[in-house]
Amino acid sequence: MMNHCTYRIYGRVQGVFFRQSSQKEAQKLGLFGYAHNEPDGSVLIEVEGSAEALNAFESWCRQGPTHARVDRVEVEKGAMQGYQEFEVRRGG
Repeated sequence: MMNHCTYRIYGRVQGVFFRQSSQKEAQKLGLFGYAHNEPDGSVLIEVEGSAEALNAFESWCRQGPTHARVDRVEVEKGAMQGYQEFEVRRGG
């Protein structure tokens, strides 16, 4: 069964390749969706896939790439959107 989650990641998460790294992690896990920077300095990620892959992705989000500092992650479940790939979107 496929699930949809939205993650909002706070901390030092812009300017540290968080979006690009999340794309690599999502592709590795077989997830689809997007990541973009928010004006408040957070990163917003919508992602869809299996519950197991989403759990692994959430764990990754709580650490982030090497130079990130994740202070908190908000998670919200939602309705499937039918994404076909994972893309990095401009934002912020």
